[in-house]
Amino acid sequence: MNYPATHTTHERELVGGQRFAFGDNWSQFLKVVDEERIERAVGSLRNMLDTQDLRGKSFLDVGSGSGLFSLAAKRLGAHVCSFDYDPQSVACTEELKRRYYDNDDGWHIHIGSVLDEGFLQRLGKFDVVYSWGVLHHTGDMWTAMANVVMNVAPGGTLFLALYNDQGRASQIWWTIKKAYVGLPTYLRWLMLIPCYVVGWGPATIRDIVILRPFRTWRTYKLSRGMSPHRDLIDWVGGFPFEVATPEQVFDFYKRHGYRLSKLRTCAGSLGCNEFVFQRN
Repeated sequence: MNYPATHTTHERELVGGQRFAFGDNWSQFLKVVDEERIERAVGSLRNMLDTQDLRGKSFLDVGSGSGLFSLAAKRLGAHVCSFDYDPQSVACTEELKRRYYDNDDGWHIHIGSVLDEGFLQRLGKFDVVYSWGVLHHTGDMWTAMANVVMNVAPGGTLFLALYNDQGRASQIWWTIKKAYVGLPTYLRWLMLIPCYVVGWGPATIRDIVILRPFRTWRTYKLSRGMSPHRDLIDWVGGFPFEVATPEQVFDFYKRHGYRLSKLRTCAGSLGCNEFVFQRN
């Protein structure tokens, strides 16, 4: 693959402690990808997009990460285009394509940045533009949110998930994440352990009390097919880190000519709010 200049910038950001190695985490996740996880991802798309299939539709995966949801869209019959800023994430997506749709010309994969308007313009327009948990990691979330508009076809769908703004708590997490990416790799477990306690302690205690130990952990993948361990590492290390309230996101896209068709919030807690917008 011929890497663009963004590849060099990405490497500098990793070395300088300015960015989390998302692709490295996703490469570990690929070890546990199986049919059940794929079907959960397919079900998640069906549910949020209110459709049984995407046959005849084009699907752009902005920040494809592991490639799991590009694969899910492909399973639903879409013509898929995936891209990511992280070369390792691109490699993960290519690996899933190799496993399940090798030599399929209906799935194209690129390396590129959502902050690069020229790159996005060259990709063209799509019936569904999907970006789950990505734009808040670009370092310029509002520009990224504006840029993806150019890729949505008239009457098309924009499906986003963005970190919820928790005020003071979000500021604390920004500090934690910045510290995490600045640590040498061999010391990062020192931050992961207390974050495990905070993130999973209450659910673990609740499961024990109701005599169903680790039920929440075991069923975690049932929502989107993801891994609790890899998602926690992604959460703790996910830097750059920006947040938005549901109202801010709604108002932003309303000004761009979109109407909200579906909303799923994280109830004011940690995590992402999910939005499905329709272009007028």
